Amino acid sequence: MTETLLETQDLSRYFRLAGPWGRGPLLKAVEGVNITVRAGETLGLVGESGCGKSTLGRLVLALLAPTQGRVFFGGDEVTALPKPRLKQMRRQMQIVFQDPYSSLNPRMMVRRILEEPYIIHDLGTKTERRAWVAELLKEVGLGEEHLERYPHEFSGGQRQRLGIARALALKPKLIVADEPVSALDVSIQAQILNLLAELQQRYGLTYLFISHDLSVISQISDRIAVMYLGRLVEMAPREVFDTAQLHPYTEALLAAVPLPDPERMFRPPELKGDPPSPINIPTGCPFHPRCPAAQFPVCQDVFPEYRETAPEHWVSCHFR
Repeated sequence: MTETLLETQDLSRYFRLAGPWGRGPLLKAVEGVNITVRAGETLGLVGESGCGKSTLGRLVLALLAPTQGRVFFGGDEVTALPKPRLKQMRRQMQIVFQDPYSSLNPRMMVRRILEEPYIIHDLGTKTERRAWVAELLKEVGLGEEHLERYPHEFSGGQRQRLGIARALALKPKLIVADEPVSALDVSIQAQILNLLAELQQRYGLTYLFISHDLSVISQISDRIAVMYLGRLVEMAPREVFDTAQLHPYTEALLAAVPLPDPERMFRPPELKGDPPSPINIPTGCPFHPRCPAAQFPVCQDVFPEYRETAPEHWVSCHFR
């Protein structure tokens, strides 16, 4: 069996908001998340905006400290490492950000942007670093003629290629891809997804791929996890997910994906209202105010157990 590269145990992150008299309400961005990611696979993380996907990605990389819970990477507990050891581990854990423009320093040329990881980690001579940078550009479909340009001189797709190149610089094992194609045109999205798939095959990369778009997630993921209000509500292999999804929220997300079939009328998901605020999460099942299958009083009063209903298929629902 393939080894587990990444694991979280009861991972939570709360934010204390400012209030008119000092300490404000508590925002529960991530609550009790347990995931495992095997080496070489892609775990897709999907959900509406504000559900905690990006916060979870930053917790995994120790860019945020958890309120409670633990993160393990390659058997080591990331959340307990001293700073020198954490810096070493960061070589193996990288991120591709959603906005390729704001994540690149506008005052730096491409050569300097891609050299920076080597400088920070004191790797190679100046000559070696420049050779490595040129090779990185080739890996992502760009050339040496781009080395002396600034980020504003590139298109959105090219900038995202630069972001991917920077993430590859230190030869990581894990890449957290946080909405890496959501800001791109559809044709460019396909190019970037193909590039990520090629790089995964070439280097044996492991991806935690975050997106709100199920059509994108289903193209690249081996397993898919669905988040709602900071919690996982369903997780399953992609092939099972496509045919036997269980949670009503997952069904609503799938129903919202338009199908390229002119004979089939598009039907929006049958959900009630807007997502509740993470400051005031409903009692019982957090999804019950919007759920078309909710049954009272159990859904309103009792939190559903997150359980395995079939091999590798987990769901948090009383009646599924």
